[in-house]
This record gives sequence, structure tokens and C-alpha cells, in this order.
Amino acid sequence: MKQTRLLVPLLFCCLVQSAYAQQSFPDKTLKLGKLPGSFYFTWGYNRDWYTKSTIHFRNTTTDNYDFTFVNAKAHDRPDLQDFYKITSLTVPQYNLNVGYFFNDKHDLGIELSWDHLKYIVTDNQVMHVQGQIRGHQIDKDTLVTPDFVHLQHTNGNNYLMINLVKRQKLWQSKNIQLSAIGKVGAGPLISYTISTILGNSQEGPFRYHGVVAAVSGGLKLDIFRYFFLQTDLQGAWADYTNTKLGADHQGLATHHFYSLQYKYLFGFNFPLGKRQFTSSPPIR
Repeated sequence: MKQTRLLVPLLFCCLVQSAYAQQSFPDKTLKLGKLPGSFYFTWGYNRDWYTKSTIHFRNTTTDNYDFTFVNAKAHDRPDLQDFYKITSLTVPQYNLNVGYFFNDKHDLGIELSWDHLKYIVTDNQVMHVQGQIRGHQIDKDTLVTPDFVHLQHTNGNNYLMINLVKRQKLWQSKNIQLSAIGKVGAGPLISYTISTILGNSQEGPFRYHGVVAAVSGGLKLDIFRYFFLQTDLQGAWADYTNTKLGADHQGLATHHFYSLQYKYLFGFNFPLGKRQFTSSPPIR
């Protein structure tokens, strides 16, 4: 009986509080804050440019070489001939991003990105080669043919990164919004290497090869609420420290380089909750 007497005033207080809340704020505003922000998904393709790099090759267990390529040139490979076919979507250099905007006043977000680039050391170029190869010293400019050394990360030179994203709105109409997008991120290199060194060939598998860090900036055009187009220009530093060579994986190649990547993307927004409304003055 005592519990019943305590329960009635408590229920009365709850009803009064609920009624006051409904009078002070419109129902739409109440629903809004429970699930703020929005998820997004992007897909697109890229072109890439690389700086020259110094590549060190070493195997002192199953072979006998320890030499360096100085200022090796490399290039990308777009492979866009049949990108529109469902079975060929991942053949070209592609980009896949999944992210979340917190939708607060700072317009910040977080993103998981997979950038599939292709890196190929250009065959038949003249490079300075220093070191020793099977007991013979070398220190001269050399024509490097595929029979001597061939190295490519084409399946690929993959950047797996977590990015902090900043959005700055530039212009807005009823159904279109233009924003500037900036990102900074880092993560592992998960690459698949194809190589030939002194006649010993090797392909794959996918493995951890090193680390990458990147910054980027671009433009995002939101069309209505759910669809957008985006372009990004990304500068990255890639450090390959664990590239295994040869069929026995006893050889090792190490190098680092900078890349410039241009991305063209489309994507979808998945807002959480209802559309944001401006706050209304309390009803007195």
C-alpha cells in the first residue's frame, strides 16, 4: 500500500514533465538528436604519379646479392578499358571508402579507405647500380632489363588507412550543396608484388609490406540528400619495409617514395534519423 502511494505522485511528475517538454520543443526537434550524423559510401577510380626511389635488394641465405638501384623511375597502370563491366570493377586502380560524419558544428568525420594503386618500376631504364651480385662488385650506370630485375606492386600498391575528415560548406541551394573536403590519415600497406630478380620469379601473396601516411583535399557536390560526386587530390608517403622476393621468399626489397593520386568518385549518403531542423522558440 505504501508503494502504491509513492507510485502515484511519481507518475504524476513524469506526466507533467512530458507535457512541458512537448510544449517547449516541437516533436520533430525532439526526434532529431537521438541518431545524429550520417554514414557514407564512395566508389571511384584514380590516376597516380610517383617520385623516383632508391630500392635496396638483399638475399644472403638462398642467394648472394646485396645491391641498390639509385633513382628508379616508376609508373601506374590505369587498366580502365572495361571498368564499366561488373566482372571488371576491381581491375582498374580503384578507391573504396566508408565513413561517418558526426554532423556537429565542426563538420568532422572519420573514414576507412582502401586505395588500390598500381606501382611498376619501369623496365629497360638506365639506373645507377651499387653493391655486389653473387660476389661481383658493381658501381655503374646499368640498363636494367626484366631478366635482371623486374618489380611491380600491381594487385596492388594498396593503401589501407583510417582518415580524419573535415568538411567546409562553400555553397548551398535547395537540393545541391558544394563543400570542400580535407583528410589526413595513415595505415598499413597491404600489397601483392610480382617480381623477377636474377631469374628467380615470384607472384604474391597479399601481405603486410609497410606503412603509408597521406593528406588530401577535394570538392564534394551533394545532389539532393542521398547522392554525391567527389574529386580528391592526395599526396602520400609509402614506406615498403617488408617486400619478400623469390619463390622461397628469402629475398627482400626495401624502398620508400611519394605518390600523387587524383581520384574521381561517386557516393551515397545514409542519414541517421530525420533531417536536421532549426530549433524553434519555446511555446509559452
